[in-house]
Amino acid sequence: LDRERAEVHRLVVEAWDGGSPRRRGRLRVSVRVLDENDNAPTFSRGEYRARLREDAPPGTAVCRLRATDPDLGANGEVRYAINRRQSDPDGYFAVEERSGVLRLRRPLDRETRALHRLVVEARDGGAEPEGGLSAQAFVRIEIEDINDNQPVFEQDMYVTSISSHTQPGTEVINVVATDRDSGIYGIVTEVVSYRISSGDPHGKFSIDPQFGIIRTKKQLDHETQAVFADKQQEYTLHISAEDCGSPPLTSLLVLDSLAVKIIILDVNDNNPNFTSSPLSYVMEDVEVGFLVHHIIAKDPDEGRNGQVTYHILSGNENKAFVLDKITGLLTTAQLLDREIQERYSLTVMALDDGSPALSAMQVLTIIVLDVNDEIPIFTKQLYETAVHENQDPGEFVVKVEAVDRDAGLNSLLWYKILPGIGYEKFKMNSSSGELVTTASLDRESQEVFSIKGSPSRSSTAQLYLTVLDENDHSPLFAKTQYQISVTEDLEEGSAILDLCASDEDDGLNGEVMYSLIDNTFGAFAINSVTGSIVTTKALDQETKSQYTFRVVASDCSTHLPRSTTVSVVVHIEDVNDNDPIFLQNPIRAFVPAETPVNETVATVRAEDVDLGSNGAIVFNLMIAETVFQIDVKTGDIILREPLASKDFSTQLLVTASDQGVPPRTATAMVIIFTEEHEEEISFSHSLYEASVPENSAAGGH
Repeated sequence: LDRERAEVHRLVVEAWDGGSPRRRGRLRVSVRVLDENDNAPTFSRGEYRARLREDAPPGTAVCRLRATDPDLGANGEVRYAINRRQSDPDGYFAVEERSGVLRLRRPLDRETRALHRLVVEARDGGAEPEGGLSAQAFVRIEIEDINDNQPVFEQDMYVTSISSHTQPGTEVINVVATDRDSGIYGIVTEVVSYRISSGDPHGKFSIDPQFGIIRTKKQLDHETQAVFADKQQEYTLHISAEDCGSPPLTSLLVLDSLAVKIIILDVNDNNPNFTSSPLSYVMEDVEVGFLVHHIIAKDPDEGRNGQVTYHILSGNENKAFVLDKITGLLTTAQLLDREIQERYSLTVMALDDGSPALSAMQVLTIIVLDVNDEIPIFTKQLYETAVHENQDPGEFVVKVEAVDRDAGLNSLLWYKILPGIGYEKFKMNSSSGELVTTASLDRESQEVFSIKGSPSRSSTAQLYLTVLDENDHSPLFAKTQYQISVTEDLEEGSAILDLCASDEDDGLNGEVMYSLIDNTFGAFAINSVTGSIVTTKALDQETKSQYTFRVVASDCSTHLPRSTTVSVVVHIEDVNDNDPIFLQNPIRAFVPAETPVNETVATVRAEDVDLGSNGAIVFNLMIAETVFQIDVKTGDIILREPLASKDFSTQLLVTASDQGVPPRTATAMVIIFTEEHEEEISFSHSLYEASVPENSAAGGH
């Protein structure tokens, strides 16, 4: 149905029975068609043209654009906007959203930009499709000039030389001033007027007011020729250029005209000057010997000084062209191929026959024009891809691509599907080469498609399409968190935990890889395939007692892989791997002879960095004593009997043992003596010798 053509359909429904006579009944039915947003806005014109003075103030209305939409309500409500991505990125113009009136936002400068091309978009307010439907129109705005630029000479100063024998009416130099304004204010040949303001009191020169050509007006000083041979005469002319604006604008130039010396005979003082164009075009299918360009250079000198020959200096390394040095005719020397080289830049020299010879250079650009002589070529002759089953129509399958080395319209390609089994389930974008589904696919089907290029010259390729499983399941761990305790004496490389995550998908979608995403301080690593966590260095509970990190299980899907994260906590349990350490060894204690019994005469101290019972220390005397006793917990040495004499001395061996299994022990010496006697420590032998078998176990006596 189309509401825009018929909004209401009126039907007459008739029912009759099978009796005799047959009886009939009629009913009138009116069907009203509801509107859908199926019409894009339509501009009244595809292109709008307007003219605007460059001094127009911001806010000036340029033109009004009109677009209509036959839909109803919001579907037919049109709003206007300038497409800034395609035009007017600097925001010179703005369009009123509802009225379509285009206005100036910023001051204009015709000399910077004389033509503005805008792309204006009209979009309706429909909700479907998303963002509504739209249309575009082009606006061409020509900027009208005002006289806001004065003439500018092409050079700040012109310097030339002439012979004192130069005849009246001889052209000396041509000064050129340009005016950036257009129309009547800026066309140089019509609107710039030249005149000599000062510097020529004797009237020896004249200037063409229209073309700016300065000529000699009188004979130059024949009577003082001998003077000129030794001394240089200088003329300084002040030239003004004025446009025809209202009011006119003027530019001033100082022109130096120098006479070096009097030259009676002609000298080679003019370089050849190219008059032919520096640009030429040639079709790529021309035959060998085809005339490409006629190079012309003029030399105003006389005789051999004005005879010019032509030479190619560079750019013709592959010998594609040949140049007649006398006539300047450039012809092809071999067949051309635009697809191999589409542009040649030949450096051409024009050389006169003077002594010394003078020359001029020109870079001649030759552009080879295309003919449709290339066949489209697919980047691959066979495309293999896969698409997931059960996807909605419109699923992207593959983009095929062909290239045509021709240029312009000759390289514009169109794609289509050749008829085949099941080809109706797919649709190809004829311009982009994108293949999409038009129906939901079944995994068991597999089709071959041929893709065709442009009608005039074409190429085909085949596409093998396989329907694959979707990656719609994430890997799953058995737990949300893993906690494990290990002892600190594990060897490097020991496995502490085997993680396993399952994935119900097939193939790469169900293949799981494991990785760590948190810092384990170099203590752990995970096997990416098996999920086994191993130690990578020796653990030390006294340095770090717990590690917390996360493990990621990711499937191997190449398109939007899925993953799951689980937390792992590793507790490091202490082992008895540290000996007690005495804070002082040996310990010297001075005890007065009259010290009473049960008095603490010395205290030993020891530390063990292990934890719990592995670090709990008890003290004992290695050899039983009656005079002294040690407190097993505090290490206090207590006098139990009176000292026998005033010069009493003894040595006690004290052990500090932790309560690990097995315990670790350290020994210290305590030297006790009265104040009158100090025991001197000495070894019983000056040299000790022993033999130890190799491979003896650590800790052996």
